[in-house]
Amino acid sequence: MQQHQGWADERFGAVADVFARNFAEFPELGAAVTVYSGGHKVVELWGGTADDRTGRAWSQDTVVPVFSVAKGAVSISAHLLAQQGRLDLDAPIARYWPEFARHGKQDITTRMILGHRAGLPALDAVLSFEEIAAWDPVIRAIEEQSPLWEPGTSYEYHGHVLGFAVGEVIRRITGLTPGAFLRKEIAEPFGGLPVWIGLPEEELPRLAHLVEAEGRRPMPGPEHLLTRIVTMNGALVFPGLDVPHGWNDPALHAIELPGAGAVASATGLAGLYAAAVTGIDGDERLLSHDTVTGAVTEVSSGAGFLGFDMGARWGSGVLLDSPAFRPLFGARSFGNDGAGGQFAFGDDEFGVGFAYVANRMIGHGDARANRLIEAVRGCLG
Repeated sequence: MQQHQGWADERFGAVADVFARNFAEFPELGAAVTVYSGGHKVVELWGGTADDRTGRAWSQDTVVPVFSVAKGAVSISAHLLAQQGRLDLDAPIARYWPEFARHGKQDITTRMILGHRAGLPALDAVLSFEEIAAWDPVIRAIEEQSPLWEPGTSYEYHGHVLGFAVGEVIRRITGLTPGAFLRKEIAEPFGGLPVWIGLPEEELPRLAHLVEAEGRRPMPGPEHLLTRIVTMNGALVFPGLDVPHGWNDPALHAIELPGAGAVASATGLAGLYAAAVTGIDGDERLLSHDTVTGAVTEVSSGAGFLGFDMGARWGSGVLLDSPAFRPLFGARSFGNDGAGGQFAFGDDEFGVGFAYVANRMIGHGDARANRLIEAVRGCLG
């Protein structure tokens, strides 16, 4: 029985075939994939179950938590401000946010944060969920934080700090929090793209319910730097789902958590990247060729501060074509991964915006999205 609905341009029929096989060959629950080519939607497919508790089917307008895919939206926002001449990514952050300069951070630039090189992967401060939701306590904690290494000399994933630090730079320049800036300057002008950092209450009926696939590796102990990065010192339960302030809690989705808290549909995310690299349906592209060139210039790769090397390559706030981790189309591809398998990217050489989302969490870099990306590549020749 066919598991999915939607449509694919006949040139992209292979994407529909792979999407259907994913349901047969993986522990897929509900999922969606959308592809834009040349600024026009060519694939919009969805299927399965959005909520395993009620049996609610995945629909065209279902949205799902996409975790660190949020970093792509924040990074596109930062590059847009740089293109407008309002933000110099290579200037000290203190130019825009003077209090940031404390404790040896006076030379840290926005690009260092975007490239995970600022020495600020986690904070020493132990904050409550309510303090994180209030925004300002996190900003004060960043101001009082000392770098873990000399900025610029090493790198490690700046899980939540990237979103808050770059988000505060956006706020200082525009007066808008990053979620508000995303909606006002990008999502709404391109037709109200369904992507949010801070989900409005009226969107909750569309929200998919996350479940864990069996066999996912547990996090290390609470004192491990990786756990501190991902959970903000335990304030955010990961991968806790059906717990207070877990990733199925509407209270979590309502706050602005710009490093890992976006909620979107596949169409919203694919549209975001299509808007960035080609424009949509004849609209002017959001980011120029030169701006994308700056974004996709490699900033970090290899073994980081913790000694891990998963094969990821990073530009300024974006994951680059990483054959050992997330193979894309080439040198102009950029996107971001999300916990559990979510992924979205764009490429202005091939003129593509792509997104895959699902509610059964398997793992970073799992094969479901990779197979769809390979199918798109084949369709493009």
